[in-house]
Amino acid sequence: MIVTNNNGMTQNRDIVVIGIQPWDIEIGSNCKNIAEEFACNNRVLYVNSPLDRNTRQKDKLTPRIQKRIRIQNGKEPDLVKLDENLWNLYPRGMVESINLIGNPWLYDLLNKRNNRIFATAIKSAIERLGFRDFIIFNDSSMFLGMYLKEILKPETYIYYTRDNLVAVDYWKKQGIRIESQHMKKADLVVANSTYLAAEARKHNANSFYVGQGCDVTLFDTNLVTTIPSDIRDIPKPIIGYIGALYTLRLDLQVLEHIAESRPGWSIVFVGPEDQNFKGSRLHQLKNVYFLGNKTGNELPSYLHQFDVAINPQVLSPVTIGNYPRKIDEYLAMGKPTVATRTEAMNVFAEFVYLSESKEEYVINIEKALREDNDQVREKRKTFAREHTWENNVREIFKAIDLVKTAKQ
Repeated sequence: MIVTNNNGMTQNRDIVVIGIQPWDIEIGSNCKNIAEEFACNNRVLYVNSPLDRNTRQKDKLTPRIQKRIRIQNGKEPDLVKLDENLWNLYPRGMVESINLIGNPWLYDLLNKRNNRIFATAIKSAIERLGFRDFIIFNDSSMFLGMYLKEILKPETYIYYTRDNLVAVDYWKKQGIRIESQHMKKADLVVANSTYLAAEARKHNANSFYVGQGCDVTLFDTNLVTTIPSDIRDIPKPIIGYIGALYTLRLDLQVLEHIAESRPGWSIVFVGPEDQNFKGSRLHQLKNVYFLGNKTGNELPSYLHQFDVAINPQVLSPVTIGNYPRKIDEYLAMGKPTVATRTEAMNVFAEFVYLSESKEEYVINIEKALREDNDQVREKRKTFAREHTWENNVREIFKAIDLVKTAKQ
């Protein structure tokens, strides 16, 4: 029976969350944020992926793998309570590394074995916790989660897609075949972008766009009290980008064109670079500034100094469906924002200048500088603050209810 509180949020359910990112990951994770929001009103078991043989051998001296080896050997508990309603499971079983296997029949045979090992660990944990009539929420673990619905028999099985993973080499080999099968068997699929929801609907009619959560509490202009020394003397206007500088996701040609065509603008990058960025012409231009990687708490102080924020995604199968969380962060501080037009970005069309070429980027940055004012800044802030994890999880539960109601 579905029970909701006064805010329309499902409560008193047992939820098992699996995914491709462990709880102790060092970067932000949608899956963790969703699990924490689930746990506000429900009991939640967050399951790390089991250790595979190749990783154990290759990274055996790293602290994270050392910890997992101790857990495997029974020297540390596998089930850890993180909060009142939230537990983290480190599965003790060892799975095989099978991604290089090309034969689909052999791959599926070994993947079923891996799934059984994984399911055994999960079953042990849910029995210890006394979970009943549980939901499985699978964040893109297309391989290790492939047979969990059949083995564990949850009341509801949800597959969550938030990146077009099958466009990435590691996932592509078996993923093109397996993810579509996985989506078909799920009770429903939820996606954080309209593009990914439409792609999922090709395999499962019960596929829903549920939006994206974002913790924008740090990105509040009222909380910024200092100007970092390395940006203080950079000439205005500052056209800035915050995030990883990887050519897999960012369009170098667009950035070079902006910097070269408008030498009076300061182009500022905050984030780590890959080798292609380090070797690019941008490093030879006098109006371009690379400030390096910063901690999360430092980012609002840098963003506050931007006159225009940009997100020049390169258009590729990897990026086309992405919901860029950084756009919410930009808008939460009221910043005029220019970004690449994609289907996923259409939800921002009223608040972001969307561009389809390097020339249009320059035109839109000029418009953004010219049209910025207090009124539109407040509208941007209000819009960004609607994208909370609470609203995101509420949409997930709405999707579950729709599917359940349709089956009755």
